[in-house]
Amino acid sequence: MSITNKEKRVITVALANHRPETVQPAAELMTRHDAIFLEEPPSRELEQMLTGDISVNDYLQSIDTEYPEFSRQMALQLRKLHAAGKVIIAVEPFLEHLLAIHEFFIEGGTPADLRPDTDRFRVYEAEHKATAALLDFYRAAIEAPFDETVSAVKRFARQDAGRFVLRDEMRAEALAKMAPEHECSYVEAGQMHYYLWHRLNLLVGDKIAVRPHFLMAPVVRNLDSERHLYGPGDILTLLYIFHPSFQGPLEDLLAARSLIYNKLIEKNEMPVSVDTFPHTRNELRTSATVKKLSMADCQSLFSILRRTDTKHSVKLVNSYLGHKGIS
Repeated sequence: MSITNKEKRVITVALANHRPETVQPAAELMTRHDAIFLEEPPSRELEQMLTGDISVNDYLQSIDTEYPEFSRQMALQLRKLHAAGKVIIAVEPFLEHLLAIHEFFIEGGTPADLRPDTDRFRVYEAEHKATAALLDFYRAAIEAPFDETVSAVKRFARQDAGRFVLRDEMRAEALAKMAPEHECSYVEAGQMHYYLWHRLNLLVGDKIAVRPHFLMAPVVRNLDSERHLYGPGDILTLLYIFHPSFQGPLEDLLAARSLIYNKLIEKNEMPVSVDTFPHTRNELRTSATVKKLSMADCQSLFSILRRTDTKHSVKLVNSYLGHKGIS
């Protein structure tokens, strides 16, 4: 262990999007910790993959992964770390409850059967509200006027913020019980889970040093760009998380910019070679582009981009900015 603190144990909350280019920085940081807490529910397949009882491919087939290449590369790194003696524990209570709810419904249970005073009900309610708001946004994005679509973005972001808060609170409570058993702990967390650090820090008090660590921060600094990788929709959601009463012109502008951002950002995993960081560059470039847009710009572009793919949308926005003399 190379991270030491004579007075306190250490928890590093490593924040990063699940992209292939984040695997190597994550693995390097993991080697400097005793215990690694993964952002996934516990499973027999994970344990079998770590010990080599099943292949990485068999493990990946057992999980619902949105990022297959990231998951494959990370699984290979985790297997090496396990062989080197690192303690690897999956901790994600919200997703555990969500899986249990799905099984409960498959077996014939209904929402009415869930007791309102249980964590399972709280998870169901948060997931149900966020999913309903997301579907409402999808409908608006296809056919509703610009103003209604912006309102749908805000409604979803608020429900998503509530879901993030519950998920991070549940995980922080679990980690606060488990991490202190280890001298130095690495907590895997998606970039949007900044509240997890905040909540965990409150729970462990002065006993443990809890440090947020943005994995891609050195890359961002080297690119001489913004100090974060949050798009406008992410910023809006984070504002709702930390300031639930947030509203006003900036709220509307962030929601409008997120509509354009979502049309420009590359959504598929991109191949990675050493020092290319394609997703980081793409996210920074897209954020820089939409920051140039006013509310009126977003409204004009929304009608143009509504049914275009990513590649065509990028060309149209660049042409629009060029025509207006915005660089």
